[in-house]
Amino acid sequence: MGAKATRMAGVGRRHVIGRAIGFGFLAALCLQTGMAKAELLKVEKDELKFGFIKLTDMAPLAIAKEKGFFEDEGLYVTLEPQANWKVLLDRVITGELDGAHMLAGQPLAATIGFGTKAHIVTPFSMDLNGNGITVSNEVWEMMKPHIQKGPDGKPVHPIKASALKPVVDKFKAEGRPFNMGMVFPVSTHNYELRYWLASGGIHPGFYSKTDVTGQIKGDALLSVTPPPQMPATLQAGTIHGYCVGEPWNQQAVFKGIGVPVITDYEIWKNNPEKVFGITAEFAEKNPNTTLAVTKALIRAAMWLDENNNANRMEAVKILAKPEYVGADAEVIANSMTGTFEYEKGDKRPVPDFNVFFRYFATYPYYSDAVWYLTQMRRWGQITEHKSDDWYAAAAKSVYRPDVYLKAAKLLVDEGKAKKAEFPWDSDGYRAPTAEFIDGVTYDGRKPNAYIESLTIGLKGKQIVDGTNVTGG
Repeated sequence: MGAKATRMAGVGRRHVIGRAIGFGFLAALCLQTGMAKAELLKVEKDELKFGFIKLTDMAPLAIAKEKGFFEDEGLYVTLEPQANWKVLLDRVITGELDGAHMLAGQPLAATIGFGTKAHIVTPFSMDLNGNGITVSNEVWEMMKPHIQKGPDGKPVHPIKASALKPVVDKFKAEGRPFNMGMVFPVSTHNYELRYWLASGGIHPGFYSKTDVTGQIKGDALLSVTPPPQMPATLQAGTIHGYCVGEPWNQQAVFKGIGVPVITDYEIWKNNPEKVFGITAEFAEKNPNTTLAVTKALIRAAMWLDENNNANRMEAVKILAKPEYVGADAEVIANSMTGTFEYEKGDKRPVPDFNVFFRYFATYPYYSDAVWYLTQMRRWGQITEHKSDDWYAAAAKSVYRPDVYLKAAKLLVDEGKAKKAEFPWDSDGYRAPTAEFIDGVTYDGRKPNAYIESLTIGLKGKQIVDGTNVTGG
């Protein structure tokens, strides 16, 4: 037997022995304590590999592994960081990964055929909030005269994009492009950055059938930069600002190269952020495995938020490991422990910057999916008008609250969760909300009316033809 084969055989023996010991110990513990023995689901596949990008909101995956929640379900999970969001999606589609930490827009875009075509579903929403918009020191100095100050001399938050508009106008007058980074064309970051810019009168550009740069008619020119590269790209002057998840906004503060001006919590209060994505084929072939994974992730999210975030510093230490986020614990802690630093020394309480379980954060709401679809239509990624029924059907083909609630019920029956922690009677739609930076009301049941109410963007049957918007 070769050296590699010997090592693999050893791993296999330890795996089997460890599993036997673990289950034997659990059985003994149940007999000693009188605990109700939970029946393990008969999972179709027990060895799984999940992908993630090095961001703090991958935390539910790391915690489910580190705290043994996956193993409690009879699952043996490997977590593997991916180079970028496209590679991550492609590897889920090909089956090299069984599932992954995904941008909320990725399963939707893939399923409707924008970019890579594939049917991806999500039974679990990973978190709320967690992003920020950072500008360079040069841009910040130019914005300052247009920002109101409080009695303490510090900027009044939230800072609106109207304070950035004179800066963008000056760049245009001088013939300089105003470049900004976001992480992927169908990322929450792209849509949040576009929403914030448009609310301040700055056009972030359109997509079309023939031009997928997203820069048609743009005052600010948005392009893709991988999250860990954001600070260095800003420092090099290639971009003048960016929208990204943590810890890469706080990294700009620590390095002294930029200033976060707004969090996504201030753009859309308690907005959905990442999801856990799997192919529809995986979910169909492995229903019990899908349930078991969802159970473990729910428990991880509960642990992250329980006792008023009491576990967050332990989570920070876990995430700081090189195999997960790999950033300094101090940088990760800046946002994960309920604070956010804008300018150096201007640290403010933002208790809900990272939410993993509160406010039914993990429930995959259809209305969350519909919002992302409205933004795809608004900026031309969905090239033609769609009916309200189309938006509802697209959301329901991707988001799976039925699977989520089945997993939640099992946890409640096992005494691992409380019934009141889940929205059993929801029809999948949140109540209409106006908690956006511009005060516009969003109702997920009326997507076309919502699109019409937004000042900048495509309306009705308008399409982008070349560099022109036509139709009505």
